[in-house]
Amino acid sequence: MSEKKISFIVDAHLDLSMNAMEWNRDLRLPVADINKREEGLTDKPDRAKATVSLPELRKGNIGLVVATQIARYVAPGNPLPGWHSAEQAWAQTQGQLTWYKTMEEAGEMVMIKDKAALDAHLALWLNDEPNDKKPVGYILSLEGADSIVTPAYLEKAYASGLRALGPAHYGPGRYANGTDATGHLNSQGKELLKEMDRLNIILDATHLCDDAFWDALDLYKGHVWASHNNCRALVDHNRQFSDDMVRALAERGAVIGAALDAWMMVPGWVRGQSTPKGMNCNMDVMIDHIDHVCQLTGNALHIAIGTDLDGAFGKEQCPYDLETIADLQHVPALLEKRGYKQVDIDNIMYNNWLRFLQNAWS
Repeated sequence: MSEKKISFIVDAHLDLSMNAMEWNRDLRLPVADINKREEGLTDKPDRAKATVSLPELRKGNIGLVVATQIARYVAPGNPLPGWHSAEQAWAQTQGQLTWYKTMEEAGEMVMIKDKAALDAHLALWLNDEPNDKKPVGYILSLEGADSIVTPAYLEKAYASGLRALGPAHYGPGRYANGTDATGHLNSQGKELLKEMDRLNIILDATHLCDDAFWDALDLYKGHVWASHNNCRALVDHNRQFSDDMVRALAERGAVIGAALDAWMMVPGWVRGQSTPKGMNCNMDVMIDHIDHVCQLTGNALHIAIGTDLDGAFGKEQCPYDLETIADLQHVPALLEKRGYKQVDIDNIMYNNWLRFLQNAWS
C-alpha cells in the first residue's frame, strides 16, 4: 500500500517579521537551532520555545501563509507595549516589510498579491518535487491599523503588497477598538474601511471588539475573513467569536482560521501559570473549535487554519503534542477520526483559503 500523501496546508496567520526583527530569530534556521541559541535568555517568556521557521514550514508542506506586519500605537496612560506615534509605528512596519523583501531576494519567500501569482505558486507547490528549495509564499497582512498614519497611507501600503488588514489588535486603537476594549468605529475607522474597499484590501475581523465588529460588517462591502479566531461558546472571552458572529461571517462568505494559542483553546488558562499538559490542551482541542464552526454553519466551508504560532508565545502556550508547526500534518487524521470526509479535510487544510482568495482576486 502506498503511503498517504501529506496535505498541502495554508496557515492564515504567522508573525514572521515580528519574530525575525523583535525576537531576533533567523527564520532560515531549523527550529532546534533557533531554540539552542536562545538557551538562558529570559527577556521574553517564550525564549528557547519557538515552533516556527521556514525549514519547518517546508517540512510540514505549509507552502502558503498570511504573514503580518504589526506595530501598535499607545496613547499616554495605555499600559500596553507599543509606539508613541503613528509615524514610529509606520516606520516599524516598513522595517518588517524590508525583512520580507530580503527573504525574497534570498529565495526563501515569495510575495503573493494577485491571482496570477497565486496560480503560479500553487503550480510550484502542488507537484511532487522536494520542498527544500521552494520559496514559502506569503500574503502580506497588517495586524492592527495603528501604523496607518492616515487612510491615505493605505495606497502606499497596497503598492508595497498589503492585501489584508485587521483594523484593531489589543486594547483601544486609532481606528477601532480591539480585544479587551469596547466602543464603535470612529470616523477615521469608517474612512479606513472605505479606502480598504476601494483598494480591495481584505478586512480581517480578528481582534475587533463586539461593537466594532458589527459596525465593520455593516459598513464594509468587500471581502471579509478572520485569520485567527476561536469560539466563545468553548472559551468565554471577548477575544473569541460568539455563535452569532460566526453565523454572520459565514453569511458574508468569510473563512475563519482556527488558532493554536492555548488560552484561546481551553477555558481557565492563566498566563505564566497554566501548562498545556496541566490543562489537557492538545491538538484535538483545535478540532473542537473547528467542529463547532462546522456545526453552526452546517458545512466545512467557513473554517480553516490560522495558527498564530510564535505570536509572542511558544511551546509553553500551545498544544502539548505540537513540537513545531510541521506537526499540523497531524490535523487531517484528527479530522478523519471525527468523521470528516476527505473533501471536507481538504477544504479545512487549504482549499477554503484558496477558494476565498481566488474569489477576492478574480
